[in-house]
Amino acid sequence: MQVLVLMRRIQFRLQEQRALPIRVITVGKKRSLGVQLVVDEYIGKLKYYCKVEDLQLRSNPKNTGDVKAQIKDEDMAVMNIISSDDWGASRISFCIGGPYGHGPKMRERANVSIKLSSMVLNHQIALLVLVEQLYRSWTILKGQNYHH
Repeated sequence: MQVLVLMRRIQFRLQEQRALPIRVITVGKKRSLGVQLVVDEYIGKLKYYCKVEDLQLRSNPKNTGDVKAQIKDEDMAVMNIISSDDWGASRISFCIGGPYGHGPKMRERANVSIKLSSMVLNHQIALLVLVEQLYRSWTILKGQNYHH
């Protein structure tokens, strides 16, 4: 599972940390209750450090049986909600694709592709790993304890 990141390449000094808002965009079926509870918990923790937005898009929006058409429809759905802010220095967007991954427009638009694991992760597990790692990153940046 690859997570695509949309951001402007900016240089910063560690002492000049500016908390950019984070937007997590996922494509998939409705999340299970357990997954949603854990995502909500980590997003609640992340909100202490920065603004976080969690957007869910339905996979296969036109309910087609054609995989290529499904990827194209999901690709367009994500592209329609991405704005110029996602390329600027005002927000970072993480995009987790649907069951067949990202479409070509999203792959072309992304600045970075992150591999969360060498294992194959479904989109719900990828989301859990992403929000947990974002929270862990903030605790490290702030010099706070994570496991204790």
